[in-house]
Amino acid sequence: MKITKNNNFHLTYCSNIHPGESWLEVFANLEKYIPELKSRLSPTEPFGIGLRLADIAAKQLLQNNNLAQFQAWLTQHDLYVFTLNGFPYGGFHRQVVKDQVYAPDWSTQERVNYTLNLVQILATLLPEGLDGGISTLPLSYKPWWEKDQATFETVRKKSCLNIASVVIEIIRIRETTGKILHIDLEPEPDGLIENTSEVIDLYQKWLLPIGGNYLSENLNIEQSLAETKLLEHVRVCYDTCHFSVEYEQPKSVFARLQSAGIKIGKIQISAAIQVKIPADVEKRTLIVERLRPFAESTYLHQVIERRNDGTLHHYPDLITALPHLEQSLAEEWRTHFHVPIFIHDYQILQSTQDDIATVLHLLQTNNACQHLEIETYTWDVLPSEMKIDLLTSIQREYEWVLKLIRNS
Repeated sequence: MKITKNNNFHLTYCSNIHPGESWLEVFANLEKYIPELKSRLSPTEPFGIGLRLADIAAKQLLQNNNLAQFQAWLTQHDLYVFTLNGFPYGGFHRQVVKDQVYAPDWSTQERVNYTLNLVQILATLLPEGLDGGISTLPLSYKPWWEKDQATFETVRKKSCLNIASVVIEIIRIRETTGKILHIDLEPEPDGLIENTSEVIDLYQKWLLPIGGNYLSENLNIEQSLAETKLLEHVRVCYDTCHFSVEYEQPKSVFARLQSAGIKIGKIQISAAIQVKIPADVEKRTLIVERLRPFAESTYLHQVIERRNDGTLHHYPDLITALPHLEQSLAEEWRTHFHVPIFIHDYQILQSTQDDIATVLHLLQTNNACQHLEIETYTWDVLPSEMKIDLLTSIQREYEWVLKLIRNS
């Protein structure tokens, strides 16, 4: 839905909250939830959709006349698609996902083919006058490669070349249709790029020189123009949960990316779990018990602790981190678990909700990004005490964001 307040924002929620990998399953969820949400939130204005498509769903949507039929349904219900979630390639619900959410990574042709299908879909669905983004994984999963520097560098190089190959198709679409698409790399803890410094390093040392050379040779253009095109069509997906877990301040991130010429293609609005760690052992034991229900087996829930001296220590998953909490030197833990954004306090735990408010306030005074996507995909694995009716929960998340924007 379009929000006019200083800047024009397009707000949606990501359909990855709904289980289902085939196109029939995806469309059944859209039919069930989207028209009702529109009637509650935007009855007289067009309503945007943040569409998550697995590889199988993307292939099926491009078969026969499925895409044309979907377009007709969107028109009939006054809906529009402006962003896709192209991070999870395969199954994402009701099975063990963990680090396999990064597979296949950007060093593989499978990731290229999948993203090209998403590009074709979004180019067809995107309304005139809007740019469209496809959020994607931060190249790969760092622990797979970091112990072998040569392989680590090979993965980064292949990934940049593969991204550049997709950008060539995006440029062709722009030249023939006028539509502007972009791939939005999504940094997160333990991703190959996980924080602002690593994003800037990737662009300056890998993507621009290597990808720029690829574009230059294949499009017969100057290296400088090739790099300009990469900066236009490869952007960052700023997930508020992820950057909060990294203890990065939004204002600093925005400024550093802008200084490096890197655009933000999408803001994913999400909240992480945070908890202050007391010195008292009994209180620490209680925190362990409160965190235990979040240490579930489907997704990775990376933990970053901040110690008293300001240093950060990483744990690959909450399950492996919990046994260390009672003896930890930490003053605070932040956990990559997307909790409902309208909840700030959950018993003795808190969320990083304040960072969302900061980001939305910053957007009122700059032109960093117009695409906003609520992304609380963890509904199925949330503790029961945090759940209300799903439709009502999604509505409450929208209303919380809308109130925050209108009061900023």
